[in-house]
Amino acid sequence: MEQDIAVGLDIGTTKVCAIVASPDENYPGKLKILGIGKSTSEGLTRGVVTNIEKTVRSIQSAVQDAEQQSGVKISSVTVGIAGDHIQSFQSRGVISISRPENEITQEDVDRLIEDTKRVALPLDRRIIHVIPQQFIVDGQDNIYDPVGMSGVRMEAIVHIITGLVTAAQNIYKCVQRAGLHVNDMVLEPLASSYAVLDDEEKEVGVALLDIGGGTTDLAVFEERTIRHTAVIGIAGRKVTDDIRKGFGILTDQAEKIKVDYGFTYEPAIVDNQPIQIPGIGGRAPLEIDKHLLCKVIQPRMEEILEFAAMEIKRSGYSKHLSAGVVLTGGGSLIKGTADLAKEVLGMPVKIGIPGGFSSGLVREIENPIYATGVGLVMHELKHRDRSGVKAVIQDGKGKTIFQKMKSWFDEL
Repeated sequence: MEQDIAVGLDIGTTKVCAIVASPDENYPGKLKILGIGKSTSEGLTRGVVTNIEKTVRSIQSAVQDAEQQSGVKISSVTVGIAGDHIQSFQSRGVISISRPENEITQEDVDRLIEDTKRVALPLDRRIIHVIPQQFIVDGQDNIYDPVGMSGVRMEAIVHIITGLVTAAQNIYKCVQRAGLHVNDMVLEPLASSYAVLDDEEKEVGVALLDIGGGTTDLAVFEERTIRHTAVIGIAGRKVTDDIRKGFGILTDQAEKIKVDYGFTYEPAIVDNQPIQIPGIGGRAPLEIDKHLLCKVIQPRMEEILEFAAMEIKRSGYSKHLSAGVVLTGGGSLIKGTADLAKEVLGMPVKIGIPGGFSSGLVREIENPIYATGVGLVMHELKHRDRSGVKAVIQDGKGKTIFQKMKSWFDEL
């Protein structure tokens, strides 16, 4: 039982969330959700750790909740990484197949992936993921699994995602201080995509937009492969700040108003009942008009969506996204967000809700705020025993990139 349990730890700017799940033997490919732990996050800014102690306390609190709910002792987790320091680019590599029968083996694929990583990176950046997009064998392109084929020359086009060493080290340090072992570190938009996108969407072309508290994460897919990733440093917390400053109220009140009464799209407002807020320090209660509230929220949400539109355009795939855009994360829950996104992005939009569960806390987990946490669990279970998949992020000495990351942390 212990072996089959995976824990995803989503360390976000506004919340830390731990999800405990196990695969369901009766329904292959489905998950049993055993526990959900959630705590307020205070030690992060735009997805990057800025206070170790506060972050450690938030992690411990979320993990404790998840342990109580699931009855499972949590010792290791798969953790997400985001932040506007994340960058991605394409790389190519080429090798020759020298064995007599010219058959391509997994060893050749590993060697080729290693060759694609020979790129000049600044000293403060490291590779987080290397994702093969296609292999080319003797000029024949669009090959996705070349193992077993014959050929003398093999090329690969890969998507390389890099991040700041210090940002990764700080996340690792926080998790360790909370008394946990890190199994793997996964880019958050990549994790969210496991939870809310299906294979058909990825095949015809789709953009995933995860609007969190501190960062908005974007991942563009086409032909079942990730084509572009970006992290934008503006998200839901900025909307809360705008409400706080606009109406001169407390941050907690601003957050509550945003969640309960906020609209991002004025035509979506049906009932314009004024919102009552208790006055500060014995002052008279404050009345806020919903249309006025929308006029504060809408410009910031438009800005986030315009940044996303620019990134989608920069990826070169804006004309290829037949499935449009899938919105997820807490920011997607503000009423009218899908309508506004449809208008700003000019393509079909739907709200992405995590799926693929058979039993357990199904109703609780079917919420966009848990997309990254669920995706981290799925990543963990998918990659746990598949050495072939692990190989795509291995270096020539058989060390995974994550093992190399561990060695940087040990050098501290």
